[in-house]
Parts: sequence; structure tokens; C-alpha cells
Amino acid sequence: LALNPWDVVLCISGTIISCENAIVVVVICYTPAFRAPMFLLIGSLATADLLAGLGLILHFAFVYFIPSEAVSLLTVGLLVTSFTASVSSLLTITIDRYLSLYNALTYYSERTVTRTYIMLILTWGASICYGLLPIMGWNCLKEPSTCSIVKPLTKNHLIILSVSFFMVFAVMLQLYVQICKIVCRHAHQIAVQRHFLASSHYVTTRKGIATLAVILGTFASCWLPFAIYCLLGDYSYPALYTYVTLLPATYNSMINPVIYAFRNQEIQKVLWTVCCGCFSSAMPFRSRSPSDV
Repeated sequence: LALNPWDVVLCISGTIISCENAIVVVVICYTPAFRAPMFLLIGSLATADLLAGLGLILHFAFVYFIPSEAVSLLTVGLLVTSFTASVSSLLTITIDRYLSLYNALTYYSERTVTRTYIMLILTWGASICYGLLPIMGWNCLKEPSTCSIVKPLTKNHLIILSVSFFMVFAVMLQLYVQICKIVCRHAHQIAVQRHFLASSHYVTTRKGIATLAVILGTFASCWLPFAIYCLLGDYSYPALYTYVTLLPATYNSMINPVIYAFRNQEIQKVLWTVCCGCFSSAMPFRSRSPSDV
């Protein structure tokens, strides 16, 4: 099989994704202090993106070194599961951030921990079910005319995934709008109580909204092209279009660790201590609020 440069780029992307998210998973797993709901959700996101990176690597290896229909179904199923879990984990993080602001007084309670585990179970349960569909027989290997732009997924399967994405994006958009309103209201209250100047209130509010805009804008710019093409594209379209829209979607898994993990001061502290050779798993932390965006 002739080597496709796009497959090489996807494999390189998968390698970078795997390395980044492996660091996050290891830090969260081996730091006992990172057992708060916020870190569990970040760990879920990093795990999903890690599996996505490994899936891209395995897909490249199996396509060019072990070509097989069964193996192809397994790798595609892994990619569907991991990318679905990644998008769903972003939704759970958004919900957690919203609730940490909306119910600030009751956020640090057992209910929050229970809710977090429920969200994780639903996230991974739905993702695994989506990923098992091609393996359980919902594929286009026997009927090529039913294929989507991503073989061996059927057109109907990809439409369901795309519609699910748009539903997740709509919910995230609504939640971030509500978060912006809460942030603006809190900034105004703090400015009034502490007699800050109007310019200080404006700067604080603008910074918070800009951060939220970057988070949502990055997610949309990475996934929307591929989701739209999944609805409009057909198996007869050139594969180039699939690669051009799929590659930015993989970049979302590359950017997620930077936005949700490496910007966190507590994770930064652990990484610095590891680099300096003075790691201490019992080190104190300053804050565990998911609203520190």
C-alpha cells in the first residue's frame, strides 16, 4: 500500500497527543491530592485524548503493516470511543464549572462527588456503546454504498455522531453564556464592595470572557468543519476532504491538555517539582475550584 502523507501527519499528531495526555494522566493518577471532582473530569478528558492519540498511531500501523478488516473495525471503534469520550468530557467539565459558580455554597459536598461519578459513567458508557457499533455489525464492509466519508462507518452512524456533537456544542454554548453572565455579575459585585474603579471591573470582566471565548472558540474551530462535512459529505467524495477536516479535529486533543491541565496552577506545581526532582505527593495546594478558568 502506497504511503499516504496525510496518514503520516495523523500518526505524528497522534504521537504528540499521546505524549501530552500521558503526562496529565500520570500526574493525576499518582498525586493523591488530585481526587477532587475537577481533577477527575480533567483526568477523564486526558484519558480519552490519550486513547485517541494511541488510536491514530495504531490505525496507521495496522493499515500499512497488518491490513485486516477485523483490525480496521477495532481501531475505528477505538477512535470513535475515544473522540466521543473527549467531546463528552469537555461537556462534563463545562457543567462542573457552571455548577461551581451557580451553586458555589453547596459545590464542595458529597453530592458533587456523586454527580461527578454519574457523569463519568454516562460519558464512558455512551462512548463505548458508540464505539462498539461498528464491531457489532453496524458497518459498511458488506454494503459499500452505505459507507460514510470515514470507512467502515456507515452514513447513518456518522450522522448520529454528528448530531450528537451539535447537541453537545449547543449545550456548552448555552452554559458558557450563563457562565459569562455570572462572571460579569460577580466582578461587578466585587468592584462595588471593594470600591474598585470602573476600569478595573471592565478589565476583570473582559479577561474572564476572553478566556471563555478562547475555550469555546478552540473547540468549535477544531470540530465544526469535520462535523458539518460528516453531514454533507458522501463516500464518493475525495478522501482529501476527509483528511482536511479530520486533522483539525485531532488538534483539539492536542490543545486540551494546554487549556485544561497545564494552565492549572496545582498541576503546574507538581510538574515543576517533578522536573526539579523534589516530588512530594503530600504537598499542599492553594485552590481546587473549577471556576478558576
